[in-house]
Amino acid sequence: MSEIQTIKTDRAPAAIGPYSQAVVVDGWVFASGQIPLDPSTGEQEKGSVAAQTDLVLRNLQALLQDSGADLETVVKTTVFLSDMERFSEMNEVYARHFGDHRPARAAVQAAALPKGVDVEIEAIARVKG
Repeated sequence: MSEIQTIKTDRAPAAIGPYSQAVVVDGWVFASGQIPLDPSTGEQEKGSVAAQTDLVLRNLQALLQDSGADLETVVKTTVFLSDMERFSEMNEVYARHFGDHRPARAAVQAAALPKGVDVEIEAIARVKG
């Protein structure tokens, strides 16, 4: 069986439960869902879905970098939204962060998200090199 490396970084919000921020196995990074929490203060971004998505993706990028990957090596994301009516607002920010890179993606509306946020994004990425 392959070794599983647990990732813990202060550049992304700490896990708020019994799980890892990310794990790396066989050159793959499995990043837990990121929500809009400022990693340095723990404060929640309570602004627009665009502002929340921006912070979520900055957190995800930091977590991926500390795992040996980055947004350009993401192969799949899952976006959880509190309201699918806000999809286009999230999508605009998502597109800015990913640029021309287009990983596979699912987007779903969730009845509730941790801490009452509007956006959570998880990712699977390939370690660079």
